[in-house]
Amino acid sequence: MSDLLNLPNSITLSRIGCIPVFIWVLSTSMFHPGTQELLAAAIFSLASITDGLDGYLARKHGQISSVGMLLDPMADKLLIASGLILLVRITPNLMPPWIAVLVLGREFLITGLRSVAASQGFTIQARELGKLKMVVQIVAIVATIFAHRWYEWNWFGFIVGVNLISRWAIWFMLVVTVLSAVDYFMAFWSRLSHAARPEATPCVPAKPGAASSTPTV
Repeated sequence: MSDLLNLPNSITLSRIGCIPVFIWVLSTSMFHPGTQELLAAAIFSLASITDGLDGYLARKHGQISSVGMLLDPMADKLLIASGLILLVRITPNLMPPWIAVLVLGREFLITGLRSVAASQGFTIQARELGKLKMVVQIVAIVATIFAHRWYEWNWFGFIVGVNLISRWAIWFMLVVTVLSAVDYFMAFWSRLSHAARPEATPCVPAKPGAASSTPTV
């Protein structure tokens, strides 16, 4: 119980708790246009920030636990999945279903490979591309939430192409998603091949003049 209620795990649980609030805000008609997107983006961004915070605190205070190792990736996947599925519903011109299927399919693939690796007695460390993938997914989802309401922003004469940024972020997310899946699969295959390879038994040559081990009849 103490593992579940420590500070890093509590932060992870708060990230999971933000998901239904985020879904409600982006789905309801209670908020004015514009306010709804700003509030949803703020909740999603705040939940995303906790992803790095819980891991940092767990490492700093030596509170890494099996509960945290289970909850953290699950919270990440639920957060990203909720954002993608909602955007497919409210803005399919920017986030078509096949993009969400590809991104979420990658998550199912990696989860499956991790399960196989665990059954074979080895683990695969988090990849740098995987960390970049999470950041890019967050940026793409937040940008698309804004693009749902605004095509561009005019800040004191400086034009920010919100729609263009969203489209570029989504395509970059796709590229990083595919590359990270390939990178993880190659690491998995390398470890699996190494684990399956039998260790060679060193052959010790017999000393000259040593008695033969074959019995004499």
